[in-house]
Amino acid sequence: MTAFDFFNIIRSIPKTLRFNLHYFPLKTALKLPVVVSHRTYLRELHGKVELPENVETAMVKIGFGDVGHYDRKRSRMIWQVSGTVSFGGKASIGHGSKISVRGHLSLGADFNMTAESTIVCAKEISFGRDCLLSWDILVMDTDEHPLYNKENERINPDKAIIVGNHVWIGCKCVLLKGAEVPDNTVVAAGTMVKSNFSSEYQVIGGNPPAILKRDIRWEH
Repeated sequence: MTAFDFFNIIRSIPKTLRFNLHYFPLKTALKLPVVVSHRTYLRELHGKVELPENVETAMVKIGFGDVGHYDRKRSRMIWQVSGTVSFGGKASIGHGSKISVRGHLSLGADFNMTAESTIVCAKEISFGRDCLLSWDILVMDTDEHPLYNKENERINPDKAIIVGNHVWIGCKCVLLKGAEVPDNTVVAAGTMVKSNFSSEYQVIGGNPPAILKRDIRWEH
């Protein structure tokens, strides 16, 4: 551990204590299962956070990490939650990322979002186990502003986003409402996904997205 990293851990103590004491019973909070960087803006600290039964210290890290081509010293994480965030196990949400939840966001065990990415959850967004998200990604299950037809019926309702297990999402991807990504899939950089794919062990990419390669596997 470098002196810089040690200094940042010390500076994270106030926000880490605030976060844990707000969301969890005292016995759980004192284990400090969630560590929050001092560069995190706790804009809305409402709703609830769910953890697995077996809680470990620092099993969830918020606002840390380092991606070399971003300035992590000036990068700020934003936590804006009035809904529910469920962690299935260890998770890392990298520096400069934005989490805005008024629905239900579920993150499976070994979830890793590297840096400068955004999740906006109005209804439901679910990631399975062992998912890796690169940088500058947007995941959003809502259009935010409603659209109506001449009968005054809403024509753009929110729709859930479902991502399976062991999925790698490349940089600058966009996952919009209704997107479904199956297990063991790679989403190529710059891809916009707003529909569902059913086959596993594939690379999808392009706009509109298509299957680029089949029978693949990927590793961290």
